[in-house]
Amino acid sequence: MSDSSNSPAAPVPDPARVPYLVVNPKSANGQTGRRWAELEAIARASFGEVQVGHTTGPLHAIELSRSALQRGHRLILAVGGDGTLNEVVNGFFREDGSPVAPDAAVGILPQGTGGDFRRTAGVPGNWSEAVRHVHEAPVRRIDLGRVRFRAHDGSEAVRYFINVASFGISGNVDEAVNRASKRFGGKLSFKLGSVRALVGWTDCRVRIHADDQPPEDLSVSVVALGNGQFFGAGMRVAPEAKLDDGTFHATIWQGFGFRTFAFKQAGIYSGEHAKWKNTRCFPVRRLSAESDERVLLDIDGEQPGTLPATFELLRGAVGLKA
Repeated sequence: MSDSSNSPAAPVPDPARVPYLVVNPKSANGQTGRRWAELEAIARASFGEVQVGHTTGPLHAIELSRSALQRGHRLILAVGGDGTLNEVVNGFFREDGSPVAPDAAVGILPQGTGGDFRRTAGVPGNWSEAVRHVHEAPVRRIDLGRVRFRAHDGSEAVRYFINVASFGISGNVDEAVNRASKRFGGKLSFKLGSVRALVGWTDCRVRIHADDQPPEDLSVSVVALGNGQFFGAGMRVAPEAKLDDGTFHATIWQGFGFRTFAFKQAGIYSGEHAKWKNTRCFPVRRLSAESDERVLLDIDGEQPGTLPATFELLRGAVGLKA
């Protein structure tokens, strides 16, 4: 009889070859956590060996992502919605702004409410199809945004974004949606949140400075900077945006209120709004904004703070497997 104690140890997998899944178990209104054994089995059928970390609260995905990169993982997959993906991307950078692993890539296996980034990236909404798609997809370099802003405690904060950052009524919608249950699904949850935020809304006064253009004092409903095309669970806010073209696609909405949303929402979801007289679209790489009012931010569907803020484009800052 052989002595098993003398058997060679099983080789330890190279973390660079093992995808790390950052799982938000509360995403999809808790369905991700309840179905995780089934979802993980599907992921392993395509990717083989994977390692998994489950978030336990806000911003935990940043810590999980950064730690996995430091251990040598080079593909980090966000399992959740746009907010989970945003946190994972923020984990790709150290506190001083330097990349943790410049050769690493991010991907999304969508299990969230809005599903906005995956639309631009071309990732299917169905879990099995998304797993196959991401597994087979090449890695390409894409742009990111960086925002310096005022956090709710009054301190200066920095956040990276992969999809869309905006301010105005969109920040109020985020606040309303994230405080409420999302059991109705993404699009309806955002519609209900929009109605709550739009009741009594009046445009806010802001001062913006875009690239080398003269500063402007404007009354706005929303100012959005699109790296991706969609926000608010399918609103095509920046229909010309591309993830790798080296510029944000800015959209300014003025005079958008409850009536616009109620009677012209089809044009907002299709991108037709870009032709309306109270919509203005232009490319920009850097934009700063301030206001004497309390103006809320929306960063990839999350609401982390207020103006003043400065938005900067980071060309080719991360690899995307999608």
